[in-house]
Amino acid sequence: MNFLRTLLLTFLSLIIAQAVRAQDNEMADVMRANGKIYVVVGVVLVILLGIIVYLITLDRKIQRIEKQQD
Repeated sequence: MNFLRTLLLTFLSLIIAQAVRAQDNEMADVMRANGKIYVVVGVVLVILLGIIVYLITLDRKIQRIEKQQD
């Protein structure tokens, strides 16, 4: 069952990657020309950093709770 699931997910990811690659880069070119691409990259980085910090603090809280139960 795991092999089938892995095979299906691999196949779906290959299809999605091909669809993404087939899109035009006109929007990215326009945003890069206007300098707005850096704003987009900055926002994405801030969101990712926020998620990483949240996961680290959540992991520490879970570890503290696990130690209290032992």
